[in-house]
Amino acid sequence: MAFCSKCGAEIDNNQPLCAQCSSDVQKKNNSINNVGADLANGRRNKWIAIIFAFFFGSFGIHKFYLGQIGWGITYLLFCWTGIPGIVGIVEAVLYLTMSDEEFAKKYSK
Repeated sequence: MAFCSKCGAEIDNNQPLCAQCSSDVQKKNNSINNVGADLANGRRNKWIAIIFAFFFGSFGIHKFYLGQIGWGITYLLFCWTGIPGIVGIVEAVLYLTMSDEEFAKKYSK
């Protein structure tokens, strides 16, 4: 399986160019190294953000992941109140209801 490096469309492995935007094809395999590469390229995974917000929302881990360092620190400072945990669950639901395109537009660089 391959994906377009520009628009993210799924492309057959034998095609060197994307049929939608005519850019080069970037081959990906499902490994943890791709998460680091995606972060270096400014792309964020919606499902990772949802999991971080739901389980670690009290500590603002999802905010750090999304590149919102100031909010992450704020969540850490107020984690003892329990309020960031509730907000984290609400944000997980909001991320879940967002389309992939909307999420990428809002949180990817």
